[in-house]
Amino acid sequence: MRPSGRKLSEMRAVSIETGISKHAEGSCMIRMGDTHVLCTATIEDRVPPFIKGSGLGWVTAEYGMLPRSTTSRMRRESSAGKQQGRTVEIQRLIGRSLRAGVDRVALGERQVTVDCDVIQADGGTRCASITGGWVALRLAVNQLMKAGDVISDPLVSPVAAVSCGIYAGQAVLDLDYPEDSEAGVDGNFIMRGDGQLIEVQMSAEGSTFSRDQMTELLGLADAGVQELVSLQLKAAE
Repeated sequence: MRPSGRKLSEMRAVSIETGISKHAEGSCMIRMGDTHVLCTATIEDRVPPFIKGSGLGWVTAEYGMLPRSTTSRMRRESSAGKQQGRTVEIQRLIGRSLRAGVDRVALGERQVTVDCDVIQADGGTRCASITGGWVALRLAVNQLMKAGDVISDPLVSPVAAVSCGIYAGQAVLDLDYPEDSEAGVDGNFIMRGDGQLIEVQMSAEGSTFSRDQMTELLGLADAGVQELVSLQLKAAE
């Protein structure tokens, strides 16, 4: 029995509310259970120096957790004077995941920055950030297309992410914090809507896992991502 009472292959309740930010070109609040993330997308007519003049666009991301997104207050990283390694790792993951669904030639020489701010954390914040981040990106690109600034749609496929793991000896989908903290195996699966894998992060947290278990987790993740993609497309209509 899972702590939440969910079935092994059951996602948490997911909602995506768009138009959260008045000023951002694209924005949404994604809620995956008790994990809530505000995602905004900003378009700029510039690119990093290393691709300037190439004609290619760029998508990057920043990620952060608010001080009371967790059970006890965390110190703001800005007041500490530097980002934690976890923060840097996650925002790089978000950026490269979103870029995997973008035709950078079609985007043109401009940059889209996706900011993901965790309002409340209960496991799976990076997965929620990627999933909500794509919706914010989709809405921002819609603005470019409406204005005629891009000729063809630069988003080739939705991008979504979900966690899976081995909890109490069983493969489960979409771990919340009580499961994540006790899971013998923990993994994050980032995929495109067409089924192509972007990245898989798997680790043995207390027990090793077999190839058969890996295949079972991948099957759960595929079903979960397809469910998320349906919600993304509906939200960004």
